[in-house]
Amino acid sequence: MRRVAEFARRLTLLDFVLIGVGGSIGSGIFRTPSQVAAALPSPGWMLTAWALGGAMTLAGALSFAELGAAMPRAGGQYVWLSEAYGGLVGFLHGWAYFVVVVSGAIAALAIVFAEYVGYFVPLGPVGTKVVALAALAVLAAVNVVGVRVAALVGDLLTVAKLAALALIVVVALWKGGGAHAASPAAAALAEGGASSVAGGVAAGVGAGGVGLIAGLGAAMVGVLWSYGGWQHASFAAGEAKRPQRDVPRAMVVATAIVTAAYLLANLAYLRLLPVGAIVASSHVASDAVEVALGRAGGAVVAAAIATSALGTAGIFTLTAPRIYWAMAERGLFFRGVVVVHARWRTPVRAILLQTAWAAVLVLAWGTFEALIGYVLFVDWIFFGLTGAAVFVLRRRQGAPAAYRVPGYPLVPAGFVLASLWILASTLWGHPVQAVAGGVLLAAGVPVYALWKRG
Repeated sequence: MRRVAEFARRLTLLDFVLIGVGGSIGSGIFRTPSQVAAALPSPGWMLTAWALGGAMTLAGALSFAELGAAMPRAGGQYVWLSEAYGGLVGFLHGWAYFVVVVSGAIAALAIVFAEYVGYFVPLGPVGTKVVALAALAVLAAVNVVGVRVAALVGDLLTVAKLAALALIVVVALWKGGGAHAASPAAAALAEGGASSVAGGVAAGVGAGGVGLIAGLGAAMVGVLWSYGGWQHASFAAGEAKRPQRDVPRAMVVATAIVTAAYLLANLAYLRLLPVGAIVASSHVASDAVEVALGRAGGAVVAAAIATSALGTAGIFTLTAPRIYWAMAERGLFFRGVVVVHARWRTPVRAILLQTAWAAVLVLAWGTFEALIGYVLFVDWIFFGLTGAAVFVLRRRQGAPAAYRVPGYPLVPAGFVLASLWILASTLWGHPVQAVAGGVLLAAGVPVYALWKRG
């Protein structure tokens, strides 16, 4: 292996759109609707939360697009934060992504994949971990042998997950409206969720507008976990054929597609299941289709969820190692990570290092909930900082010629304020996880000092 000046520029606009879509649509839309319904039991407010999440994500994509057009380099968000605030903030972003955000998300998605393999082949706790580790190894191998192969696999899995969501919508249009009312399974689920719905309504009415804002904030934690991942299109900008044009467009188009898909999916859930059943279900997609089509329909959706989780984990395995490569190039990560394979033109050591740490997290934690507990709070710290970087870099460098965020300064300012709201909501609703994530992030400061001195 040898170090090369640049990655091979082989990715097209379609590749980047599918990276953005596939990075967002993972397991969230199939898991978090129950959390949103419990916080906001009115169907209108549930759909409002998902639409608001789409608007926030679009504001972020528009802001990121300006930065991506001005600095279309491998590493994306890490490069922009380093340019705006200096090496420490950029390093902390990469540190957080390696230790918590991306490695933890990959581990969690591998476990979700294994859980849904268990839908067809019974697996115990040990078997679930073995399948998850095998999935990590396969994804690493695919990404090592070349970005074109990895992108093709990611594209196919992204198309498959969009097809699965389309199937749910079609089933809702075909069977929805009356199917759930006559279904004993849906009635049982609804009975289990009725107390949660009643409690949510009482809390919202009793607290008035404050209760509604708090409920919306709690709902947005699940909503934005589901929307997260679109920014991964920026990490592989160094491998785009036309980075200044394709990367900004891809992030905006991807967020629009994901927003439409999520709104349609939630409309489908509401047509197939009463709100109480959605609250009670931790696997709302498969439950909704099973109510309409029986066990066979649930099996199809379970396979789609497994495919979706695997595809998103594969996209993260493709994109995030470019952050560690960019850090190593600046002397702020393990020196060997800067090596790019002479034949495959991929950052092999960065991929293997991330995969190894994700495997450690699978073995150490082993559950989806434990792995994602810290992710959202830390991730949105850097979302807010990146939105603010638009102002910092415009003041320092002027507006870029390639792309300027529309609605400036309202769009990036709105995204920054939304980030602060999500941080406050996460800290209020999940204080242990938020504080633990903050502590782990702060631990990167002395690590940075050691690397900088070395």
